[in-house]
Amino acid sequence: MTTLLTPTATREHQAPRPSTTLRSSDKPSRSDASPIRDKAGSSFTALTRSIHEMGLMHRRYGYYWAKLIGAVLILAGWVVGFILIGDSWWQLANAAVLAVLMTQISFLGHDAAHRQIFKSGRWNDWVSLIIANLLVGMSYGWWQSKHNRHHANPNKVGADPDVALTAIAFTPERATRHRSRLMRWLVAHQGWYFFPILLLEGLSLHKDGISRIISRDKIQRRWVEIGFITFRLAGFAALVFLLLPPGKALAFLGVQLAVFGLYMGSSFAPNHIGMPLVSPKLKLDFLRRQVLMSRNISGGPLISVFMGGLNYQIEHHLFPSMARPYLRKAQPLVAAYCAAQGVPYTRTTLWQSYRIVIGYLNSVGLRGKDPFLCPMVAQRRAL
Repeated sequence: MTTLLTPTATREHQAPRPSTTLRSSDKPSRSDASPIRDKAGSSFTALTRSIHEMGLMHRRYGYYWAKLIGAVLILAGWVVGFILIGDSWWQLANAAVLAVLMTQISFLGHDAAHRQIFKSGRWNDWVSLIIANLLVGMSYGWWQSKHNRHHANPNKVGADPDVALTAIAFTPERATRHRSRLMRWLVAHQGWYFFPILLLEGLSLHKDGISRIISRDKIQRRWVEIGFITFRLAGFAALVFLLLPPGKALAFLGVQLAVFGLYMGSSFAPNHIGMPLVSPKLKLDFLRRQVLMSRNISGGPLISVFMGGLNYQIEHHLFPSMARPYLRKAQPLVAAYCAAQGVPYTRTTLWQSYRIVIGYLNSVGLRGKDPFLCPMVAQRRAL
């Protein structure tokens, strides 16, 4: 069932193709699965030990303090530049610059939420609160709850909130839920409008976070979050409308939110969309649950900067508290380990991943013949 692969045999996607779905009926027999699972468990323990012995789980205080202080200084510089430019249509370009800056700052909040920056959970929580709520204007508590569920069960239907979006159908079942002809046509072509719809993602992120913190759900530090978000959103809107006339101010806010949503979505979409979906009834060991559902993005340092380290998605899912600079060093170890275990390790370029995303979403929307295949079978065919 798990033919051994060499480290050079990791999968490279060359063209878009439909995703695969793991179903309970695809599960290997007990006689086949147990030895594999036992070997994988003991071997993964050895890999974890090697990662620790190499110091790849140590904190990188200098790296993160430089980024945190640098982010605050650059943001302050942006405010000064915004005031100096004044009433000008050049502010629309400045809005795009702010959106990129907000996304990069959000990546730091993501690292803190995963306990990558400090040993103290309290310090990480407060840094995440300051970054998400006070600087970006999103709810840290809402995002943390959603993201934790994703990490626990990536691409698992009914458990991962990232595959239960309202505007996009990730499964044939969701693709067929609409009865109107217009909605059926839109779903059939959803891959083509996926990236344009990300222009609304920034607005959606703010709205969902606010809805969460004002709901009746039990939320830690509710009033801290409300205070931070209110100050951020009201203060930012006041600055924009005091300096710009209403028309330009609204255009500025629209561009900032649109570019922010597009950048955020374009950074997260390549990681899991188009990778196997998991049946709610199927049980997988930790390694396969994380590796089979994740995709790495190849490229140099510029890709790492653009994606905030999320291009090493497999390593991040296996070692979520690993500091961002160490993900690159852990990658060859993890790839070799997966090859030895016969676990497909997927890596592709950024543009190929976008093609895969579009192709997969369209294949789901068209509702043709069942395009899904168990990854275990796909692995055999590839060999």
